[in-house]
Amino acid sequence: MDWGTELWDQYDIIEKHTQSGLELMDKYVKFVRERTEIEQNYAKQLRNLSKKYNQKRSNKDEPECRLSSHQSFLNILNEMNDYAGQRELIAENLMINICIDLNKYLQEIKQERKTYLMEAKKAQQSLESTYKQLDNSKKRFEREWREAERAAQHAEKTDQDINATKADVEKAKQQAHMKAHIAEECKNDYAAQLQKYNKEQNQFYFNDMPLIFNKLQDLDERRVRKLAQGYILFSDTEKHVMPIIGKCLEGITKAGSNVNEKNDSRIVIEQNKSGFERPGDLEFEDYSQGINRASSDSSLGTPKGPIDILGKNRSKNFWLFSRRSKFSSSTLTPFSTPPTPSPSNGSTSPKFGRDPLSYCLKEINKTVKPRISSFRTLRRSPTVTEDFGHLPPEQRRKRLQQKYEEICKELQKEVDQSEALGKMKDVYEKNPQMGDPASLAPQINQTSQNIERLRGEMSKYETWLAEAGGRGDTLRYRAHSFNNNGAHDVYSPDGAHSDESTPDPSQAIYAEFDDDFDDEELAAPIGECTALYNFPGISEGTISMQEGDVLAVVEEDKGDGWTRVRRNNGDEGYIPTSYVSITQKK
Repeated sequence: MDWGTELWDQYDIIEKHTQSGLELMDKYVKFVRERTEIEQNYAKQLRNLSKKYNQKRSNKDEPECRLSSHQSFLNILNEMNDYAGQRELIAENLMINICIDLNKYLQEIKQERKTYLMEAKKAQQSLESTYKQLDNSKKRFEREWREAERAAQHAEKTDQDINATKADVEKAKQQAHMKAHIAEECKNDYAAQLQKYNKEQNQFYFNDMPLIFNKLQDLDERRVRKLAQGYILFSDTEKHVMPIIGKCLEGITKAGSNVNEKNDSRIVIEQNKSGFERPGDLEFEDYSQGINRASSDSSLGTPKGPIDILGKNRSKNFWLFSRRSKFSSSTLTPFSTPPTPSPSNGSTSPKFGRDPLSYCLKEINKTVKPRISSFRTLRRSPTVTEDFGHLPPEQRRKRLQQKYEEICKELQKEVDQSEALGKMKDVYEKNPQMGDPASLAPQINQTSQNIERLRGEMSKYETWLAEAGGRGDTLRYRAHSFNNNGAHDVYSPDGAHSDESTPDPSQAIYAEFDDDFDDEELAAPIGECTALYNFPGISEGTISMQEGDVLAVVEEDKGDGWTRVRRNNGDEGYIPTSYVSITQKK
C-alpha cells in the first residue's frame, strides 16, 4: 500500500508524521550519547578506583606483597582496570557506530525530506495559480455575459420605442452585438482555463503528489529501518565485548581461587622469624628467709630477673619490651632479698622499724622505678644501621644476603661495562677514524672507581654475613672476587641454607646473572599464549595477531594490561593481555 494512493489528501498528516519520525531518531541519538557519557564516567571511576587501591608500584618492597591474598587483590585490581577498558570500548563503539552514523544519516534525510516538501509546495502553488486564473476568467465571463444581456435588452427596448430614431436603434443593436461578442470570447477563455486547470489538477492529484508522497514513504521506511539497526547495534556493541568482560570476571574468580592461606602463613613466618631462642625459666627467690646483713652486702642489691636478662640481650631487642608488649607488674617484682644490717647486740635496727620486709620493698621500688623509664626507651624504634644489627638474627641474615646479592649484580654490570669499554678502546686504537681512545678515559676511570667501591662493600657484607651465619643460623651464600683482569673466582663457605640447595663451587658467576642479561640478546619464552580475538597492532610497539595464533610469551603483564610476545620469525611486540589465553611453562 502506497501513501500516494491511500493518503492522497493527507498532506498535513504525512508532513507531521515524517517530522515526528525525525524527532524520534534525534531523540535516540541523544539517548545513546548520554549512555556513552555514563559508560565513560563509569570506566573513569573504575580506573581511578583501581589506581587508588593498587599499591603494587609504590610499595613493591612491602612484605605483604608476597602474600597470595595480596597478589590476588592486585590481580583483581588489574582485572577491574581491564574491565574499565572494555566499558570505554563500549562507549567508543556506541559513539562511532550509532551516534555519529545516525546523526549523519539524520541530516541527510532531513535535507531529502525538505526537498520533497518543497516540490509538493511548488506543485500546489502552481495548481493554486491555475485555479486563480480559472476563477478570474470565470468571473469575467459572468460579468461580460450579464452586460451582453443588458445590452441586448436595451437594443430590443430601443427598437420597440416609437420615439427612438433609427440611428438610436442601430447604435443599440451594435452595442448589444459587441457585448455579445466579448461575452463569447470570455466564454471561450473560461472554457480554455477550465480545461487547463482540470488537466493540472489531474496531474497534481494523480501523478505529482502521489509520487512525492511515495518518496516520503520510502524515506520514512528507510529511516525506520536505519533506526532499527541502531537499536540492534545498541545491544550488539555490548555483546561483542562480553567475552572479554567474562574473561575479566573469570580472572577475578581465579584470583580468589589462587589464595593459599598455608603459603601465606609460611611467608609470614619467613619474613618475621627473629631467630632468638626462647627464654629459660626464672629462678625462685625465697622471701620467707630472714633478712640478715651479709658481710659482703652493705646496700640493697639490684633485682634479678627479666631486667638482667634484658641487659644481657640488649643487642637482641628482647621481645618482652617490644612494641607488642607492655610491662606488667610481675616483671618488675624483685627476686632477691636485700641484705639486712645486723647490730652487734642482735637487736633490730631502728632503720627498719617493726616491719623490715616492707621497708625493704620500698627501697627496692626506689631502685626499680628509675629503670622503668630507661626501659621505655627500648620500646621506641631502634636506629637503623648499615649492617642491619637492629634486626633479629634471622631477618638480619636475610637482609644482608639480599644486599649482598644486589651488590654482586651491580658489580657484575660494572665489570661488563669495563670490558665493553676496553674492547671499544682497542677498536679506537686500531681504527682512529672511528673515535678517539682518549675520550673513553673518564668513563674507564669512573667504572674502575665503581668496581673498587663495590668490591669494598662486598667484602664488608661478606664479613657481616659470616657473623650472621656464626650465630647458629644456617646460611648459604656465594661471594665473587674480581681480579684486575675481570676474571671471577667463586667460593662457597660451609653451611647450607634451609630453603636452597648447595651450589656447585665450580659454577661461574655468570650463572647467577644469566636471567638478568639474557634479555639483552634473546629472552627465553616464559610460556605460550593463544589469541582469543583479532588484534590489528597498528600502534608503535604492538604486534598484530589473528584469532587462534599461538605466540611465545617473552614478558608477562606488569599491571598495565599488555603482554610482550614473540612470533616464530622473531618479531616481538605487545598485545592486550585480555585478548589471549596464557599458559605458563612449568
